[in-house]
Amino acid sequence: MPVGELFNPRSIALVGATDKSGWSISTLTNLRTHGFRGPVHLVNPRGGVVHGEQAFRGLSDIPGQVDLAYVMVPTTAVLSVLREGAKLGIRHYVILTAGFGETGPEGAALEAEIVGFARENDLTVLGPNGNGFINAAADVTPYGLPIPSPLLRGSVGVVLQSGALASSVLGFAQARNVGISLLTSMGNESLVTVTDVIDYLVDDPATRAIALFLESVRDPAAFSRAARRALLAGKPIVALKIGRSRLASRTAQAHTGALVGDDNVIDAAFRQLGVVRVRSLEDLIITAGLLAEVGPLPGPRIGVVTPSGGASEIIADRAEDEGLELPAFAPQTVARLREIVPAFGTVQNPLDVTGYVLIDRTLLGRALEAVTADPGVDAVMLLSDLPRLAPPDPAPVYATFAASAKRMAEAPMPVVVVSNVLTDVTEFGRSVQREAGFPYVAGGIEHGMHAIGAAVRWSRAYRAAVEAANGAVPAKAVAITPAISPAVEAGTGVWAEHRAAALLSSAGIPVVPGELVHDEESAVAAAVGFGYPVVLKAAAEGLGHKSDIGGVRLGLSDARDVERAYREVVAAAAAVPGAGRVGALVQPQRGGGVELLAGVVRDPAWGLTLAVGLGGIWVEALRDTALRVLPVDAAEVRRALDELRGTALLRGARGTEPADLDAVAEVVARVAAFAESLGDDLESLEINPLLVRGSHVEALDALITWRG
Repeated sequence: MPVGELFNPRSIALVGATDKSGWSISTLTNLRTHGFRGPVHLVNPRGGVVHGEQAFRGLSDIPGQVDLAYVMVPTTAVLSVLREGAKLGIRHYVILTAGFGETGPEGAALEAEIVGFARENDLTVLGPNGNGFINAAADVTPYGLPIPSPLLRGSVGVVLQSGALASSVLGFAQARNVGISLLTSMGNESLVTVTDVIDYLVDDPATRAIALFLESVRDPAAFSRAARRALLAGKPIVALKIGRSRLASRTAQAHTGALVGDDNVIDAAFRQLGVVRVRSLEDLIITAGLLAEVGPLPGPRIGVVTPSGGASEIIADRAEDEGLELPAFAPQTVARLREIVPAFGTVQNPLDVTGYVLIDRTLLGRALEAVTADPGVDAVMLLSDLPRLAPPDPAPVYATFAASAKRMAEAPMPVVVVSNVLTDVTEFGRSVQREAGFPYVAGGIEHGMHAIGAAVRWSRAYRAAVEAANGAVPAKAVAITPAISPAVEAGTGVWAEHRAAALLSSAGIPVVPGELVHDEESAVAAAVGFGYPVVLKAAAEGLGHKSDIGGVRLGLSDARDVERAYREVVAAAAAVPGAGRVGALVQPQRGGGVELLAGVVRDPAWGLTLAVGLGGIWVEALRDTALRVLPVDAAEVRRALDELRGTALLRGARGTEPADLDAVAEVVARVAAFAESLGDDLESLEINPLLVRGSHVEALDALITWRG
């Protein structure tokens, strides 16, 4: 839904204005004191004087056009306001009033009426149960809570699914000198959604970064489309997504269902979309502020300039946490720094220029200039606090910060400024920053390092998206069997290994050979055909985890072993309620290599999701998996493999044979593509283990669960 006109009205009516309401008082005060230049009309059914101004009895009494109606009437009167406004040609509404879908079935029915009427009459509605918005870039502030002064105008767009937190977010942004372009309190999102606002901000020239507080992602497909637009436009999205849920248990037959929880899927989806996820409101604003200031960073190699040895050690630790590199300075940089840094200082990265900065005010700036010229550094972090208190003569302070600002502006690489701790920027500090042209200062080493790490990760995703859009990184083709049998389309329940393996094999996925048998003689014949040693597994419809019931026998080396194993696994399977006809699956024994899990499970919101990780007996013990929302190509699977803690095993730890990771990625991508081709009836498809030995990749066990 386009919302440009909603956020840029030329005239506003406050419907339900009354001296008894703090909402009404605040909304009018915000409009009057924060620069709105159009007419503001007050509407009260009794007329008279409200807030010291003459009020109209209804929208129909207002002379001239009204672009936006800000509605504060009782719940049951909201629809009548929309009806009156629609007749007058008023197309845009903010509904502050609560008591709708958030209260239960009766309120939901009232909200449904509003939505139906609005859609029939092509109305744009923000809310209900929302405070409104602050379009700081255009001086339009129909917002129901007090806006702290001064309203800082900047380039961060803020979208909140919590009205109660809006004032705190706004206050913290001001405390850290982060200016906003637009802030919206979404309310119930009956019509205007978070995605609609993201789309607006992507196209808004005043916005350079987008900060989201999300309780839920209501339409993952629409959110994904908007997030990809933002990424390609070079506008970072930073999101604080709350509401971690317990791990999914819908597909208990497959390990994958226990590994793919809702919150894990959101992590994976955000990572694929280039959305930076943070865990606190402070990180939300600080990270968005930094990204709006510096834009894409060239890489993870950071040079650090600080006047504190202790801070240098903290920064070194946090850099490792964030995956940042602190490379040694180039010889020419070291030589230049030795001419600058006092003799008692140590020239290294991070660079502590020492407390001598209190004597030589040019020391920090000259060291910064030297480090920004280092060819082995992608960006520089400068540890510097804005001054808090004005000295008797502030001129030298302004001059020092202006000189540093000039050096940073002329530097050949981005410079990120971080303060020691998270404190408010004072009015004097704000004035120094403004007058000297000093860049944004991220608050505190902890939050600042997190923001730099996030900026590096976002920059990597941004470059990859642009390259892919330009055709520089073509996706690898994944060959799958296009035809699917009618039996597959009608799949129900759980398909145990013998049926699942046959289906995978028909799709060209490498599967260990096997033969289903129903007597001891046939089992021995199959074993002879494969050659000893062999494996025997219980086989029955709906039988999932065979090891849990004692239904697997390994390393069988002769006919007597096979006969005994057949009797044992069949007896174990027959004891399972509803097992039906029981037999055994005979397979050749495989050894060596690394066992992986490759599973696809259906998330209720995001759809089919791939989990790849260490498999076999290590699934529950290590839970070392990487997730991706489908579709994926082989290149994306390859990146997922690199994320595993156990990736060293695949690369040939302690002299073992390294795995051909490209071959693994191709097979896993084929599995994912085949899972997608099975349609909406598929609940989960799991291969565990997927044996990897050099370039040999083979499924040793499989399980498919169908929905319903």
